[in-house]
Amino acid sequence: MSEIKKCVLAYSGGLDTSIIIPWLKENYGCEVIAVSGNVGQADELEGLEEKALKTGASKLYVLDLIDDYCENYIVPTIKAGAKYETYLLGTATARPCIAKGLVDIALKEGADAICHGCTGKGNDQVRFELAVKALAPQMKIIAPWREWSIKSREEEIEYAEAHNIPLKINRETNYSKDKNIWHLSHEGLDLEDPANEPTYNKKGFLEMSVSPEMAPDKPTYVEIEFEKGAPVAIDGVKMKAADIIWKLNELGGANGIGIIDIVENRLVGMKCRGVYETPGGTILYHAHQVLETLCLDKQTAHLKEQLSVTYAELVYNGQWFTPLREALDAFVESTQKHVTGKVVLKLYKGNMINASVTSPYSLYSENIATFGESDYNQKDAEGFINLWGLPIKVKALMEQGKL
Repeated sequence: MSEIKKCVLAYSGGLDTSIIIPWLKENYGCEVIAVSGNVGQADELEGLEEKALKTGASKLYVLDLIDDYCENYIVPTIKAGAKYETYLLGTATARPCIAKGLVDIALKEGADAICHGCTGKGNDQVRFELAVKALAPQMKIIAPWREWSIKSREEEIEYAEAHNIPLKINRETNYSKDKNIWHLSHEGLDLEDPANEPTYNKKGFLEMSVSPEMAPDKPTYVEIEFEKGAPVAIDGVKMKAADIIWKLNELGGANGIGIIDIVENRLVGMKCRGVYETPGGTILYHAHQVLETLCLDKQTAHLKEQLSVTYAELVYNGQWFTPLREALDAFVESTQKHVTGKVVLKLYKGNMINASVTSPYSLYSENIATFGESDYNQKDAEGFINLWGLPIKVKALMEQGKL
C-alpha cells in the first residue's frame, strides 16, 4: 500500500465513491484525485467539486465526454443493432468511454493507481479494469469492494454518516442507479424480488419517462433521418448525435417509451433484476431496424442479426477495446453504406407504431411485389421449386424404393 502515492478515482459523488475517498486516505495514505466523466448524468454533477474536496480529494476533474460517448460508443452499437437480452447497453457502453478518460488523467498526473467503486458482484468492475488493462497495462487497479470489510449498502451509509459525508439518498430510497444521456437503471430494494411489480406510478421512481398508462391519449409522430446508419436529423432538423438523443428522450419519455423490467444474466454468473429507462435509445434502435428492412439484402441482414449478439456480448462483457470488436465494427460499417433514409414512427402509450419508411437505396420494388400486374414472371417459380425441392423428392423416392 505504501507504494501508492497518487491514485485517480472514478468519482460520481454517489454512495460508493463518496466513502472511497476517506477510505483510500486511511488505508493507502495516498493523494486522491477524483475524476468524473460527464456522460449526461445532468444534476448528479451539481456540487460535485465541493463534495469531493470536502471528503479529502486534492482536486476534481469533470471531463465532458458526452459527444465522445454518443458518437464513438452509442452510434456504433445502434448501427450494429447490439442488444444484450433486450438491454440496450446503457451502462456497458459508458464504462469504456469513462475508463479512457480516467487513464488519460492518470497518465497526465503520473498516478500510481486507478480506483473504482464497483462491487465484486457486478459487471462494471470487469468493464473498467479490462479498459485500463488495454490502455495502461502497467497501471495498478484498486477495487475497495474486494478489500474492505463493508458488506452492504446499509453499512456504507453507516460509514458515510460516521465520516460526516453528505448523501442525497436515505435508507428507504436507496436504489442503486446509473444515469447517463442514454438510460437510467434501477436495482435493489423491492426490485430484488422478481415477484414485486415496479412502482412505475410512484412519484420519483421513473425519472426519464412516465409509465405508458400515464402517457397522453394523443399520439406523437416523429421523423428520424439516417445517413449510412447514423441518426442525423429529427423532423427535418439536422442535429449532432447527442442532441438527437436528448430530443428523443424528451419525446419518448413523455409517451412512456423504452421502459423494460428484466432479469438478466450477469457476466459474473448470477442473475439480477433491473428496471431500465431508455426512451430515446429505444426509438433509435427501432427506427434503424425498420430502415434496414428496406436497405439490406436478406443474407447480409440475417448474418448481421447473428453477429449483433456477439457484438452485444463483447460490449456487455467489457471487451470494447479488443480486435474482435474493431473487426465487427468494420463489418457493420460495410453493411451501413446504403442505410440512408427517413423513418416516421407514431409514439403512443409505450408503443412505437411504424408510420412510414423511405430510402433512396431501397431494395423494395412495388412493381415486383404487387398483387397487381407486374413484370414478374410467375412461371419462373415452377423451375425454381423443382430444383429447390429436388433433394426432398429424391429422398422420398429412395424411401419408396422408386429410384
